[in-house]
Amino acid sequence: MLQVRKADERGYADFGWLKSRHTFSFGQYYDPQQLGFSDLLVINDDRVAADAGFGTHPHRDMEIFSYVLKGALEHKDSMGTGSVIRPGDVQMMSAGSGITHSEFNHSDRELVHFLQIWIQPDRRGVPPRYQQRNFTPDEKRGHLRLIISPAGENGALSVYQDVKVYAGLFDGDETDTLTLTPGRRAYVHVARGNVVLNGIPLSAGDGVRVTDEERLQLEQGTDAEVLVFDLRSANQD
Repeated sequence: MLQVRKADERGYADFGWLKSRHTFSFGQYYDPQQLGFSDLLVINDDRVAADAGFGTHPHRDMEIFSYVLKGALEHKDSMGTGSVIRPGDVQMMSAGSGITHSEFNHSDRELVHFLQIWIQPDRRGVPPRYQQRNFTPDEKRGHLRLIISPAGENGALSVYQDVKVYAGLFDGDETDTLTLTPGRRAYVHVARGNVVLNGIPLSAGDGVRVTDEERLQLEQGTDAEVLVFDLRSANQD
């Protein structure tokens, strides 16, 4: 079963310097029907104005990754990590026993557009860690490239949870199919463009809860960038 949630059905927050769409309940946006899906708790679609950002703030026992779509995001944390994340980069932060960090638009002229995603970890109190890697367009072109997994195989970043995350770029006749293990769930988020999932047309910002499906087929893309989460069947509905 595929349950589509259109982009304009998401929560919305406008703080002037930040405009954000919330796939799941977050901050001042609360919907009892949107409290995450399996271990996927947050997908925030954030646009941060030039020379603005999130000041230093704490996290604990959460797997948090950022996926930049446009512009550049500057990161600093209490582990001493400092980096600038650009399109193609994936940043994974395991908050573990506790960490503080800040995120700012690296530019004083252009906005930065990125996805901030939270995954519930399978353990608590681990030492914080930071990972970052660039996945080139060629790695994702017409193909669902594994970018995050428990074991971090094939160059993927590691996560403390039984979840795999794939990213793909689809245009024209490019197509790929992901086979799901029986009993697993999945969540599909269209980051930009348009694409067809198992015969269902989707647009930027649309999300799909997937249950009891054997495969996911992506095709007929128009400048599409897609994230697919392969999730446990248990935990939140």
